[in-house]
Amino acid sequence: LCAMVVSHFGLRSDVETYNLSGMGCSASLISIDLAKKLLSRKGLRKALVVSTEIITPNLYHGNDRGFLIQNTLFRCGGAAMVLSNNWLDGRRAWYKLLHTVRVQGSGETAYECVYETEDKNGERGVRLSKDIVKVAGKTMEKNFTMLGPQVLPLSEQALVVWSIIVRFVLRQISKTLISYGAEDTAAKLPSVKPYVPDFKRCIDHFCIHAGGRAVIDGIEKNLNLKEYHTEPSRMTLYHYGNTSSSSIWYELEYIQEQQQTNPLKKGDRIMQVAFGSGFKCTSGVWIKV
Repeated sequence: LCAMVVSHFGLRSDVETYNLSGMGCSASLISIDLAKKLLSRKGLRKALVVSTEIITPNLYHGNDRGFLIQNTLFRCGGAAMVLSNNWLDGRRAWYKLLHTVRVQGSGETAYECVYETEDKNGERGVRLSKDIVKVAGKTMEKNFTMLGPQVLPLSEQALVVWSIIVRFVLRQISKTLISYGAEDTAAKLPSVKPYVPDFKRCIDHFCIHAGGRAVIDGIEKNLNLKEYHTEPSRMTLYHYGNTSSSSIWYELEYIQEQQQTNPLKKGDRIMQVAFGSGFKCTSGVWIKV
């Protein structure tokens, strides 16, 4: 794919190309993170990131339900972004990249929840596990734990720390009471749920990977988002389906060009969240300039 782009557009012979294939729906933000690191080196440079979903090579021809989901869920799509470290380009830039965070899941369950293999009849395809929602939730929690200190206001961070301290103290008290045989007293201790920080205090728009209605509903519920926050994801899923790694850019375009319920303004912050095989969760935060 990289060679095709270089040849078709007649790019210079010293251009550096990276073909990040097979990285699933999170590949686009992984590419953005790579471009950010390449542009952090000395010298004025530009980076072109092309994000595509090509489903034809992985089309499943069998009858196993676990494999057939991919045939109905995914759609072909693509998007391209140009990044620059030249401050003169800031006059015509639309957005400035602030943060990128990538989390890789561990364990056999995470590895196999989106897995390319063969069915019992030898037909090759991508199998989606029933554990995918659970695994996605865990990796997103880790991702937001790393992203939170970079974007959340101090008041929200203080509430998170206070929640952790209270839960730790209560656990220690409960263990001590049980060790002295006071199980009844330990059972009466209050139960404190982990505090979920309010990302709406620092993020104005959300581009949630359009992996399906269940994915969007789950993130909307867990982050306590409003309907207008998930509108770009739902409209993208409705009009284009799951275009894999490029879906978050369809959503950003919807926010910029069409959304009326939460108009984009200068200085607004946009968070992109994507999930991919492996299992990976990647996030990026941009500011409208």
